[in-house]
Amino acid sequence: MKKIDTTRFGCIDIDENKIIKFTEGIPAFETEHEFIIIPYGEETAFLFLQSVITPDLAFLMVNPFAFFADYEITINDDVMEALKIEKQEDLLIFSFLTVHDGDVKKTTANLLAPVIINQNNLQGVQLILENTDYTTHHKLVADKNTGDNK
Repeated sequence: MKKIDTTRFGCIDIDENKIIKFTEGIPAFETEHEFIIIPYGEETAFLFLQSVITPDLAFLMVNPFAFFADYEITINDDVMEALKIEKQEDLLIFSFLTVHDGDVKKTTANLLAPVIINQNNLQGVQLILENTDYTTHHKLVADKNTGDNK
C-alpha cells in the first residue's frame, strides 16, 4: 500500500498494483502519468480519476454507455497496440464529466475524448476521436422539453 495526498479525499492508502499509467499523460496534463480510480460512492456510476502525484487533480468520470446507449467509438490499431489490448473484454471506457455552474443538472460528458484503459495491464490513454459528431459537452441528463443531450 502507498499513501497519497488528495484534496478531495484527504490522505488515502492506495494499492500500487492498481495505479493506471498514462505514458503520454492526459491532454493539457501531459506531465501527469499515474492515476488511481476512486468510486464517488457506493451504488453510483460516478468515479474519480485521481492523480497519484498532484493532490488537487481529480477528474469526475462515468462509463458513457450507462448514459448514452447509442454511443459508438472506434479505437484505432495504434492505440490497441500501444495499450496491448488483445480482446474487447480488456477495455474500460470512461468519459470525463463537467459540472457547469455547480448545477448537477447541467453536467456534461466529453464524448469526443474518451479515456481508454486496458484493465489487464492498467495502461491508459485519453483518445481524441476523429471524424465524429461527438463533442466535449453532451448533457448527461436529456433536456425535459426536447429530449436532446446536445
